[in-house]
Amino acid sequence: QVQLVESGGGLVQAGGSLRLSCAASGRTASTYAMDWFRQAPGKEREFVAAISWSTGSTYYADSVKGRFTISRDNAKNTVYLQMNSLKPEDTAVYYCAASRGTFYSGAYYPGAYLYWGQGTQVTVSS
Repeated sequence: QVQLVESGGGLVQAGGSLRLSCAASGRTASTYAMDWFRQAPGKEREFVAAISWSTGSTYYADSVKGRFTISRDNAKNTVYLQMNSLKPEDTAVYYCAASRGTFYSGAYYPGAYLYWGQGTQVTVSS
């Protein structure tokens, strides 16, 4: 079993920055990658970014590429999402998820999502 706890959400003005954290505990060796998703009111959950625990390979949704950076600290079992140049359309609940995703030739293959965090609210005001 793996427990995921997100933190770092809040209210920020457009153009501002936030850093989200996702702390993993438990049998993290059973997962290969960590993903960030988000869900805005009335919309479906959408993929944001992913990172490999072992290689640090990353993958981003086009909507956040160049503005968001995913990183990890293996010693702390923590994944981060640095969000810069935030826009009102980035407003959502952000979730981290542990998966069996793999990276190959610049592409990301999500695999099965095994565990989810409880989410953290990010609100970007215009």
